[in-house]
Amino acid sequence: MERVRAELTARHPGLVTQVVPVKTTGDKWMGALSQVEGKGAFTKEVDAALLAGQADLAVHCVKDVPADRPLPAGTVFAAFLKRDDIRDALIDPEGRTLDQLPAGTRIGTSSVRRRAQLAVLRPDLQYVPMRGNVGRRLERLRAGDADALILAACGLDRLGHRALASDVLSPELMMPPVGAGVLALQCREDDTTLIDTVSELNDSATHRETTAERMLLHVLQGHCNSPIAGYARTGPDGNLSLRACVFSPDGKTVLPAHEWAGRLDPATLGTSVAVALLRQGARDLIDSIDH
Repeated sequence: MERVRAELTARHPGLVTQVVPVKTTGDKWMGALSQVEGKGAFTKEVDAALLAGQADLAVHCVKDVPADRPLPAGTVFAAFLKRDDIRDALIDPEGRTLDQLPAGTRIGTSSVRRRAQLAVLRPDLQYVPMRGNVGRRLERLRAGDADALILAACGLDRLGHRALASDVLSPELMMPPVGAGVLALQCREDDTTLIDTVSELNDSATHRETTAERMLLHVLQGHCNSPIAGYARTGPDGNLSLRACVFSPDGKTVLPAHEWAGRLDPATLGTSVAVALLRQGARDLIDSIDH
């Protein structure tokens, strides 16, 4: 939020902004997301505030915005900020890397995506269900509820906690969720003046990458318990690629796909990679997981 305010005021020094706090179901609920609307639990109340005119601009972590359904009618994404770190980070109080953790180490995470991949990388680890913001998870780590945590590196960066990371996992090792590291700015579609102002913050490469990733997720129609991961990259020459995987929760089945689009339409790239996964059996795998 502060990053958005800073970037807006840097371009428009006279602009006055006010933060409107919104507590979402996902913030309050500490159980499984599948019991409370999945990823939509992080957006419903924010959407309502925007549509009711209680707020003019919504800031979303794209990874928390459902892609299996359109944005609420009357709203639009006006900008995607330049992407932050997409990697996952390990926080181990002893300062160890993932490879150095002893067998039986209890990892705090409720992410099915992380658990599926960790089941391949370190099948000897144990898992403790853990949700909530970074501060709450760190408190539980200090209380001994888990021996270590896996968190988004960008979340640590935004809170000034990067020094706590004992290991940062490459996306080739731990594939991130769709939309990782991206902040999206959502407006009412009839607020053209604000859209014009906010669109100045849009990063074109991030926009293309996010479009490809969200189309992938849309075509796959994944839910919050689907271990789906994927990330697009823009090369130095502007060419766009998209790498994605669908996993079984135990990590024993891994369906991969990777394609390049050159400078072609990113939505077409997302669709093509999704179709490649569906041809391998992704539909049956996704539908076999309770949600």
